[in-house]
Amino acid sequence: MNWDEIKGNWKQMTGAAKENWGKLTDDEIQQAEGNREQLVGKIQERYGVAKDEAERQVDEFAARY
Repeated sequence: MNWDEIKGNWKQMTGAAKENWGKLTDDEIQQAEGNREQLVGKIQERYGVAKDEAERQVDEFAARY
């Protein structure tokens, strides 16, 4: 699934995102609104990982759906 599709289906994807990144709050997931860059930034902040690692995780997440 590409990011346009994920963004369009973000309400349905929030559960999967919460399972994948359990440290993110519901508010943080909602604030991302399917925006890849916002999600990457929130993962970086919450998990303390580098941008390239957060991007890799987000890309793997998108590839599963």
